[in-house]
Amino acid sequence: MSDTESQRAEDTTDSPGTAKAQTMRRGGGDPGARGRTTIADGVVEKITGMAARDVAGVHAMGSGMSRTFGAVRDRVPGGSKSEVTRGVKAEVGEKQTALDLEIVVEYGVSISEVARDVRENVVAAVERMTGLEVVEVNIAVSDVKLPDEEDEEPEPRIK
Repeated sequence: MSDTESQRAEDTTDSPGTAKAQTMRRGGGDPGARGRTTIADGVVEKITGMAARDVAGVHAMGSGMSRTFGAVRDRVPGGSKSEVTRGVKAEVGEKQTALDLEIVVEYGVSISEVARDVRENVVAAVERMTGLEVVEVNIAVSDVKLPDEEDEEPEPRIK
């Protein structure tokens, strides 16, 4: 029997683990590890924005001015940045990501506790969903929402 025939005979035997052995022999490794996955900054920003908003004590994301411009931009067809990503900036590498958040907190909450909770929630969500290591989460608290303040939404020009 030639080397080629013995290789074929080995490939066609029905012993346990044969399918995996064939897969590894033919492609050079685990099929799930072949190729490369890239994750866009916007994907990480959306995950981050959702995770930050889930934390009690976070009233809104972004500064007052960015929320105002964002509300106007949302009313314009083709407005770019979504509500979810407002106040979030992500830098994404091949295996790691760094995040910057700007938040508005509710009056009366402990800002340090809210910031800690936001970091914990964001890191857990981003690492679980993307597999990226979150190396830092920088949080800027740009405002405090007082109980008697109205939200800064511009009046619509058209009724």
